[in-house]
Amino acid sequence: MTHPDFAKKFHSNVLNSLAPNPARQTSGPRPMISVCSMIRWSAAIVLGLLCTEISMKASADEAATAVIDIWDGDAPAWNAPQAEESDTSGPDGRNVAGRSVIRLGNVSTPQLHVYPAHADGPGTSTVVIAPGGGYSILAWDLEGTEIAAWLNSVGVDAVVLKYRVPTRSEDQKWLAPVQDIQRSIVMLRTSKVSGVNAQKVGVLGFSAGGNASARALTASTLHYAAHRPGDGKIRFQPDFGVLVYPAWLVESDEDLTLIDEITVDKNTPPAFFAHAIDDRVSCLSSVALFTEMKRNGIPSSLHVFSGGGHGFGLRQADSPTDQWPDLCATWLRQIGMAK
Repeated sequence: MTHPDFAKKFHSNVLNSLAPNPARQTSGPRPMISVCSMIRWSAAIVLGLLCTEISMKASADEAATAVIDIWDGDAPAWNAPQAEESDTSGPDGRNVAGRSVIRLGNVSTPQLHVYPAHADGPGTSTVVIAPGGGYSILAWDLEGTEIAAWLNSVGVDAVVLKYRVPTRSEDQKWLAPVQDIQRSIVMLRTSKVSGVNAQKVGVLGFSAGGNASARALTASTLHYAAHRPGDGKIRFQPDFGVLVYPAWLVESDEDLTLIDEITVDKNTPPAFFAHAIDDRVSCLSSVALFTEMKRNGIPSSLHVFSGGGHGFGLRQADSPTDQWPDLCATWLRQIGMAK
């Protein structure tokens, strides 16, 4: 039951209990409702709504069957935040489709939150989800747990990656997140995550998470080889990628030249792209990478929508970008990664 539905039903039940019941009426005067009774009922309403809100916020993490640290020891060197991990969303935070967004900050312990599609066996494939957030925070529900639920609905296992942020003080802001993605893929391929498909592994990233996912998709080297030499023997590239408004893949917002670190060849895995033409993060990042994939004969899919802006996730907002999940599901089925 949604929060508004709960409130409506709770309020209705309270009013009904306070209203006179003809079946219980006597011939005497109708009893008055005391002020104390009203206070008790008001307190009950507030408590009920509060408990429901807490329950709704907790429900996404409760659905995860496991939460796994991706480094069984210290992560590769980086400037870790001193503050504790927390939801940094304030009362003035931007809503998406009329709903708030959990913005996790100060993530120093990267983890996989595991969401199998089925209780009785692996799904068609497994996708590592990298939420966006400008390498400063993670849009945890909008571009993480809500995406896992959608992937599960099309038969795909999902792991939401809580990668390290912020990386603002790093020379290479992308490095720690890409290391976390590559390590996640290695863990999946070596069956360190139970209940999910270890044979077909993809990445799905939004905005900064899309930047990190594109780098992982096109990487020819393991970016933490010195830290874990043994992992270099495992295939660390994904089998496919889904990039939704990926950020900072071109030299400039008006240029189709890919940044130097992104190199495409005939062995690059296929990808699905979704971007809005009015996005403040240039859609040319998607267009340029798709173009290079086309030149190399890689069967990918590009969708640039006439509107939708940035940071829409998959929440329905009566926008052209509402279509991307269905288009993506069709593409995943075409390449044998969804049911």
